[in-house]
Order: sequence, then structure tokens, then C-alpha cells
Amino acid sequence: MILLRKIIKPSIYIRSASGISFRINELARFSDGSAIAQLNNTSVLVTTVSKAKSSSNQSSFLPLTVDYREKAAAAGRIPTNHLRRELGLTDREILTGRMIDRSIRPLFLNGYVYDTQVTCNILSVDGMAEPDVLAINAASASISTSDIPWNGPIAAVRIGSIDGKFIMNPTREQLQKSDLNLVVSVNPKGHLVMIDASANRLSDEKFFSALEYSIECCLPIIDQIKSLSTKTKRINVELQKFDNALIERISAMSYDRLLNIFTDFTLDKIARDTAITAVRQDVINEIASKEEALPNNLPDTFSYVVKKIFRNLIFDKSHRMDGRLFDQLRPITCKINLYEPLHGSALFQRGQTQVLCTVAFDALDSQYRNNDFVLRTGHKRKPFILHYEFPPYATNEIGRAYGRADRRELGHGALAEKGVEPIIPNELPFMVRLTSEVLESNGSSSMASVCAASLALMEAGIQIHEPVAGVAIGLVSKCADDGSVTDYRILTDILGIEDYMGDTDFKVAGTRNSITALQADIKNMEGLPLDIVQDALRAARDARCKIIDIMNSTISEPRKTKKHNTPELETLTIPSHKRGRFLGIGGLNLKKILTQTGVTIVPIDETNYSIFAPNKDAMNEAKQIINKLLEEMKEPELEFGGIYTGKIVEIRANGVLLQLYPTMPPVLLPNSQLDRRKVDHPSALGLNVGDDLQVKYFGRDPASGTMRLSRKILLNTGGVGPIKNMIATEKDEKRPGIWDVRPSKAPKSSDNKE
Repeated sequence: MILLRKIIKPSIYIRSASGISFRINELARFSDGSAIAQLNNTSVLVTTVSKAKSSSNQSSFLPLTVDYREKAAAAGRIPTNHLRRELGLTDREILTGRMIDRSIRPLFLNGYVYDTQVTCNILSVDGMAEPDVLAINAASASISTSDIPWNGPIAAVRIGSIDGKFIMNPTREQLQKSDLNLVVSVNPKGHLVMIDASANRLSDEKFFSALEYSIECCLPIIDQIKSLSTKTKRINVELQKFDNALIERISAMSYDRLLNIFTDFTLDKIARDTAITAVRQDVINEIASKEEALPNNLPDTFSYVVKKIFRNLIFDKSHRMDGRLFDQLRPITCKINLYEPLHGSALFQRGQTQVLCTVAFDALDSQYRNNDFVLRTGHKRKPFILHYEFPPYATNEIGRAYGRADRRELGHGALAEKGVEPIIPNELPFMVRLTSEVLESNGSSSMASVCAASLALMEAGIQIHEPVAGVAIGLVSKCADDGSVTDYRILTDILGIEDYMGDTDFKVAGTRNSITALQADIKNMEGLPLDIVQDALRAARDARCKIIDIMNSTISEPRKTKKHNTPELETLTIPSHKRGRFLGIGGLNLKKILTQTGVTIVPIDETNYSIFAPNKDAMNEAKQIINKLLEEMKEPELEFGGIYTGKIVEIRANGVLLQLYPTMPPVLLPNSQLDRRKVDHPSALGLNVGDDLQVKYFGRDPASGTMRLSRKILLNTGGVGPIKNMIATEKDEKRPGIWDVRPSKAPKSSDNKE
């Protein structure tokens, strides 16, 4: 069925009670749907375009693309890269795009296989409202007012919590003080479509209350979007449906074999997948031998039959793939301190999911600077980061093993980082990087990363507040024609195949009594009722306590003693007048120390420096170099008001450099102190390198620490006073006692050459 394009559309403006205003079909009117959402001075334009012909791949999977972009122009800025234009997507843009996708995808009709693209363009930002929630609402309005079949609208809000009080769509400053950062999307029935949250160890009860409050905040926005959608025309399209005759035919050929596979508890992931693939290929071959052309949706129909058998076993036999009970965890083993050179390491094995997590320390100066926020809030430094890696061999596949993390790796890593960050001490002496590498994957690798990270941090000696663990909770449900849930089963610690065939992947990370991160991915249903969410939270808490008990049997508290390779951190105080010699020209001495020892020295303030060494041996080596520098800087103590003879070693435009003692660096005698008359350049007095000058010492400048010398005062007073030093010739340097006080010539008149 051909979609009718609407070229001329009326522009609609409406403002919701939440403060969000919507403008429909004002910009980009050639798109199927166009909406602008605005909160304060932050505006987001979202357009939706769907092809008039169905996708050529004949898959029942919705070919939906969500593109989200934050442009520098929206903040009145110019990009800081060398091309001065937006380049590749940032991590924040990718994560926000994934969140929008998870919000709108579940509400597309089953069998809608038209290529669809949702484009989010930030028009303006004010640094107060975050544009991600606005983009979800604008996407909802854009699709709802288009001719695309969709079971929306949805609405999204962000909920914060300060001093126990919930705040809807908090400002950036409020969010920094908040114990909760919860983003939810809600459908018209008040069911949760998407949940993405990080919390500072918030109790399950408090978290559930925040979910209830978020639904109350979303429903008025949904009503406003509904009023928009009724003013524009929607045109339905033909949906791809399964052929009942083909379903029965495939079932007759494969049911018994699939049932045997699903009830054979000895099969692991690879063996089970291989057996199902063999059945699938046999079915295709048998149908191909009897028909000239294969049905277009044969692979998807086979998957439908497989899922139906799986779900029937769950409901009718209370049977899981590996024989576990619904609330039973897979076998768990933990190992720590795997490799001595590492600052910290742990291996977490849960069933056939295996994660290796390592800890690396570095100086705070090298901490991650997040450029994604610079346009609105300036650089955001992160002393703690977690990187998640999922190489192809983890699932016995061939692919790109290394390089930039893909969208899935970024999403899983961000979730694991949010789950671990609340237990990290507020003031870290080092930058901490966790690397979580998935070595085997059969479900819930991101939550296994949280467990491995907690173990590795304790083994590394980081004084975390308390252990944290993560678990994935699955859901298999039966729904009526109107989408309401009539029956469901909660599955604890789901396998990869249970994730694929189930309705929800509910990932929860937290401590024994609190939640640190949560993400809900809804796939085969339109939304989660609150009572099911409450059951899932309860199952997740019970599972976390069991997992933490197992982890505690390996290590129950952070290491108290330092490892031999633990980094060292000290503070060094350098007087301001010695700073130049200590640093060297352009910080050359610090660079030499870094190159020779690996020790990083960064300034804290004008006189204090932080010294970071990768281990104790490196710190001792750096100290030896520093002590040598400080020994070389030992200078004779000059007497205030004393008269000294110095040799000119360099003539500059602003004065001359005098060598008072061989062990003392040259001191600048400025033009203003050369003569009683005004001197623009030392050459005006006929001074040359090697000439001797008598000067009077007036101590050090309290601000800069530089010596204050004057020749002008001697010319004014006639040079009264004993001479405190003399300059030896190269021949005399070898004689003992050459630095005894000697008479010096009286200062000459400034009219004559010195």
C-alpha cells in the first residue's frame, strides 16, 4: 500500500503543563512528521521519514534509525577541532540516540518493516535543560503527527532527588546535587516503556516511588501530544504477518527436535545454538525441495515457532533452558590478583559469561576530560572511567576485534560505569580506569562487568563504600489483544537465548540495600506495568544479595596494605625563587624526569607540586634527581644591604645578567637600577659582557622571589660599605680560598665606560 505524502501541513503550537511547548509542522515540512519541543531556551527539532515501500530484506525486524546530534552552533560556539566543524558522533550523542530508540521502538506495530529514520537536531541550548528528554518528547510528537502507524504517543521526563524530594526535569545545577538521575518514557496506559537510571545508592522503595512520580509527570504531556495528533491525518499501511499454514508446517517438521534441544540440560550455548541452526537449515532445505521459491519470511517464521515453544515451556512446564528455577542464579566463581604487574584484577564467571576486569592508576592530571559538555557547561573531568570491550571471540564469531567501541559497547560500558561509580570514594588520589573485557558471553555481560569491577577495585586497594553487584532480570508475558498483560513469569539471571526470546531485559546494579544503576529494554510488549516492575526490583534485590555473598567469600573488603606496584603520590614544596631552576626552561626538567622515570609532576599552586610515580622504585629514582637539582641550587646567603661585585654574563634589552657567585644562577639587574639617569638599553652605558659591576643587595621580591639589586643607589651614595664578594678568574678558580673577601674598585662615574 502506497503512503500518501502530505506536502502542505498546518502549523500547530501548544504548551504543556510541564513547561514544554510543542510546535508541529513549522520546519522541515517535507518530512512525514516534524516537531519542535522547547523547554526554557532549549529547543530540539525532530523529523521522521518512513519509506513508502517496505524494506527489501523481508525481515520482521523494524529497520529504524535514530540520529541525534548536538551542534556547536546551538550554543553559539564554534567547534574546537582543526576543521572547525562537527566530525564523528560523540559518546553522549550515541548514548542519547540509543535511549530515544529504546523509547519509541516498542510502540511500532508488529510487522511494520518500512525503513524509518528519526533525526534529532538541537536548535538551541541554554545550559539549564538537558536536550535528551526534550528529544524523546519531540520524537513522540513527530511520529504521532505523521502518517506512520504507531501505538503512541509516549512522554519522557527526568526525575531528580534532592534531600528526599523529587524534582521533575531538574536543571543542570540541581542534577549535580541530586542522588538520582532517572529518565523514563511512559505510554498512554501509564506503563513504562524505557527506564535509564543512575542513583547514589538509593533504596529500592525510594526508587520505586520515583517511578510512580515519573508516571504522574508524563501523563499530562501525553495528553498534550494526543491533542496534536488528532489535528493531522494518519494513514495506515499494510503490515507483514505470519502465514498460519507455514507456521503449522514448520512446527510439524521441527517441534520434536526443538523440544529435545530445549529440554537437554547438558547443552551449552554453542551446542544449543548449533543444534537450533541445524534444525533451521533442515527445515529450509525440505521446503526448498518441494517448492520453486522459498517464502519471503521463512527465517522469521521459524524464529516465531522457536519462541513459541520456548514460551510454552516457561508457562506450562516452568522450565528453563539449563534446568534452573525461575529465581535461581547460575554457578558463580570469582578470582582476584590474576597478574602481579597489574594494579588490580579480577575474573568473574557466571555460568558461561566470563569477564576479566583490570584496574589501572594514573595521575589526576591525566584524567578524562569530557568534551561533550564543553558547549554548555565547560570541560567535565572524570577521575573514574570504565571501558567495556566485547571482542567477537566471546561468542565464537569472527569480526573486528579492536578499534573504536561500537554503539553496543558504549551503551554497556556506560551502564556498568553508572553501576560502579557511586561506591567510589569522592576524593581519589589517582585517576582510576577500569577495563572490562568480556571473554565469554551467554547473557548479562554488562552486569557481570559490574561484579568484576567491584572485585578488582577491592583487590587494588580502593576503599570503596561497599561491594556492588549486577544482575539481569527477564520477563516472559502473555498479552491480550489490547496489549494488557494477562500472565507473566520473572526470570532471574537470564541466559542469552532467554534475553532474545523474552519480552524484557531488566538490568539492575546495586548494593545489598540500594540501587546504583538500572536499565530496562522492552522488546515484545508496549510497556511494563508498575506491579511487574516492582516484582522485578524485588527479584533483583534478592539476587544481588546472593551474588555479593559469593563475592565476599573471595574478598569482602578492600585491601589494607599496598601492593608493591601501587602508585606513590607525594607533595613537594619549592620556594618561588627556586622554581625556575627546578622546572627548567619550558618545564624541561619535569619532562626529563617523566622520560627517565615515568614520574609525573604537576603544579598544585605557586609553590606546591604533586608527584605521581607508578611505583615506589620510580618515586625513589625521581627523588634522587630532584634532590640533585635542589643541591645544585644551594646558594650563598646574601646579606641585606651588602655590596657585591658581579660579572656581566649577558646583556638584555631590559638589563644585564650578573654572576655574583659561581654556584648562583645569574641575577637580572634591570635598566632602572643601572644608573641615576634613565637607561633604555645597557649599551647606552657602554657595558660589555665580562665587565665587573658593584651592586647593593636589597633582599628578594616577596611575590616573585627574585633578587633585588641596585647599582644606582651606589652611584648616589658613593659606594659606601665593605664588598662582600669577588669574582674569580678562570685561573684563580683552582686556588683554595679564592672566594675570600677582597677590596674592590670604587664605582666609576656613569659618564665613563665601566
